[in-house]
Formats: sequence, structure tokens, C-alpha cells
Amino acid sequence: MMNDDELLRYSRHILLPDIDIGGQQALQDSHVLIVGLGGLGSPVAMYLAAAGIGSLTLVDFDKVDLSNLQRQVIHTQGTIGTNKAISAKAAIRVLNQQTQVKAIDDRFELDQWIDLIETVDIVVDCTDNFTTRFALNRACYQQKKPLVSGAAIRFEGQLTVYDARTPTSPCYQCLYSPDTDDDLTCSEAGVISPLVGVIGSLQALEVVKLASGAGSSLVGRLILFDAKGHQWRELQLLKDSHCVICSASK
Repeated sequence: MMNDDELLRYSRHILLPDIDIGGQQALQDSHVLIVGLGGLGSPVAMYLAAAGIGSLTLVDFDKVDLSNLQRQVIHTQGTIGTNKAISAKAAIRVLNQQTQVKAIDDRFELDQWIDLIETVDIVVDCTDNFTTRFALNRACYQQKKPLVSGAAIRFEGQLTVYDARTPTSPCYQCLYSPDTDDDLTCSEAGVISPLVGVIGSLQALEVVKLASGAGSSLVGRLILFDAKGHQWRELQLLKDSHCVICSASK
């Protein structure tokens, strides 16, 4: 049960009929894994902590660099050289001490992802490489955990949700082949700083909806954002009947 301070802190959520006290309690009872604490992971982590998610596990093996501060707003000049997961954990403690945070600074293999994802409710992919994305996709499908996937580069962003609990949901590998070359990174192609805030905030929104039961998720829908022209597009995503991860015939 929430105490008086928590009822006041989260009152703007509780006022929403789609969330109310039950939905807010569900947020507090949720455990979310955020993989990547860079441009996307920064707003995801801050908004989820502010929203009252009870437990966050943060995974990132990289260290904060001066060039990150243009967009990775959870980090500061004082945390340059610090592991990003540890830096983000410290920032979250300042924002909301009620949120339990675990920081992991290791590179994981598939079996480790499977074991870790078994312990959480929702996974947020804020990474910048195909290798990790495919591993997360496989582990989330095996453990039947929803995967909120976002990406941003240059002036372009995208967002969707893969949810193995929904029979018609495609998975990440329905869209991308494992033979695909690794993505261009921001250090190679550049990225406009507020774009990662836009996509990361929408990832956090999808997590809050999934955890609280409010609204409908982006399962089966891919949202594309062109920041230059400020244009949004939505594409329907279908399950690949030959996908080696999620098809019934695999």
C-alpha cells in the first residue's frame, strides 16, 4: 500500500482513470530492465524512476565520455570516466530514492541475458548494435517478456514493442536478418540531441502503459519519426512465418 507521501507524489497518475491507484501500485510492483544508458536510456531511466517504477536494473559496459553529454542527459561532467550504468544509478537515487536500482557493467552472453530477463517484467532496448538486439530479442521471446525497442540516428527515430505473450506479435528478427551489418553509431553518423529524448520518452511511455495496463501497446506497429520535417509515419508489422525465433514452424 502507498503511504501519504507516495499518494501525493504520484497523484497526477492516480487522477487518470486508466491508471488510478491500482495502476500506480502495479508500476511500483514492476521490475524493468534497461539495456543501454546512453541517449535513449537516459530519458527512459529518468521517466520510469519519476513515474514510480519500483525496481530498475541498468546494464551498460561503456563509460561516460565528454561527447556523450550533448544528448545523454542522465550523465554530467562530474561522471565522465564513470561506467554509464553506475552513473545513471547515482542520478536516479537523487531523483527518486524509492526506486530500487541495480547497475551492471558487464558484457553479457545469450545465456546470461536469458537468466537476467527471467527476473524482470519488461525489457527496454536502448542499445546501438544488432548483436545485443538479437540476443535480447531471443531471450525475451524465450522468457515471454515484452521488449520495448527504440532507435535513433541522424534525424530519424523509430519505436515498437515486441511481445511474445501476444500470438500475432512479430519479433525483432522478423524485421532484421542476423546477417545485417551492425548499425551506424552516433559517433559515426551523428544524431540531433533532442531526437533521443523524443524516442526515449516514448519508450518510457510504452513501459508505463504495459506495466499499468493503460491504453494499448505498439505491438505490431512501427512508429517512424523524421525530425527534419517533423513527420510521423506508422507501419504495420506482421510476423514472419519463416522466422527462426517466433514462427510456429521453426
